[in-house]
Amino acid sequence: MKKLSLRLAATSLMLCASFAASAGTLVTKTLEITGVVQEVVGPSLRCPSKIGGTIVGHGDSALVGKVAFIGSDCITPSGVLYNFSNGRIIIMTQTGEQIYANYSGQFVPTGEGTKFVFSNATFQITGGTGKYFRATGGGGFTGGEDMATGAGTIKLTGRVTYKQ
Repeated sequence: MKKLSLRLAATSLMLCASFAASAGTLVTKTLEITGVVQEVVGPSLRCPSKIGGTIVGHGDSALVGKVAFIGSDCITPSGVLYNFSNGRIIIMTQTGEQIYANYSGQFVPTGEGTKFVFSNATFQITGGTGKYFRATGGGGFTGGEDMATGAGTIKLTGRVTYKQ
């Protein structure tokens, strides 16, 4: 009986500690990240079009400081436009925390050689690690890319809600 009582007490204590650790105030803040990207386009079996892109980059954010990111998406040609969908990105902060997001949009030609700009481009935050575990939010992004080299710029602007 003593062992059972001790086990129940220990379990109760661990549950209380778990709830206390997960407690926190929800905050919603502006998330803005400006950076550079490099994309490599190639075959992708996960994409309906069988064409995908892998993106790496880095940037700065007033909210989280310097970041690095990596992502992938599916690319579907549509006339002179290119739709990108099923995008998944991981944004890594200096503290080691990560923010996960899905994204989609279009590449629209600028009329200057192989330079394209993002159009109707959005992202949706789906979670993360650390304080961004179960984070939500989203927004849009602007920028562009030279389709011949894969080099480009990006600016994400939106909101993120997380436990502080």
